[in-house]
Amino acid sequence: MKSPSWWPLRLDLARSGAVLAIALAALAQAGCDRQPPVPDFSYVRLDGTRASSAELRGQVVLVNFWATSCVVCVREMPELVATHEQFQARGLRTLAVAMSYDPPARVAQFAETRRLPFEVVIDNTGAIARAFGDVKATPTTFLIDRSGAVVGRYVGAPDFAELQTTIARLVGNG
Repeated sequence: MKSPSWWPLRLDLARSGAVLAIALAALAQAGCDRQPPVPDFSYVRLDGTRASSAELRGQVVLVNFWATSCVVCVREMPELVATHEQFQARGLRTLAVAMSYDPPARVAQFAETRRLPFEVVIDNTGAIARAFGDVKATPTTFLIDRSGAVVGRYVGAPDFAELQTTIARLVGNG
């Protein structure tokens, strides 16, 4: 059976549509790759000292929202510690932000017994969680690059191998 005379035109239109769809998808992806900057926030460390997000500028930062009552948070904490220890010397800064409903005494006990090597932050008003888009689910982890852009958001335990690959790229060799 012979193809109709309009058949090549139909194939060209289909190809053009596919090319257009791919181009639009690439443009949409390029627009989505621009991440929002990290919000400005102040925080109180477990030891009572105050700090702000301004101190984090120019660094790669991992911000982990967690709670002592969160089973997944407790289970992922050793991997969070290992990630911090692997990249700290190359410029990674880690903040473990305890949720507002987590009693500070329980957070302090957890941090002490587990010897957490990074900054533990008490978010007793919930202001930091609100600044990051009203975080409610734990764990929720944000990865921030040196320019201050949020380049990763993980709800639940992240794939630590993937996270570490991304951190390695962000911190580079120095």
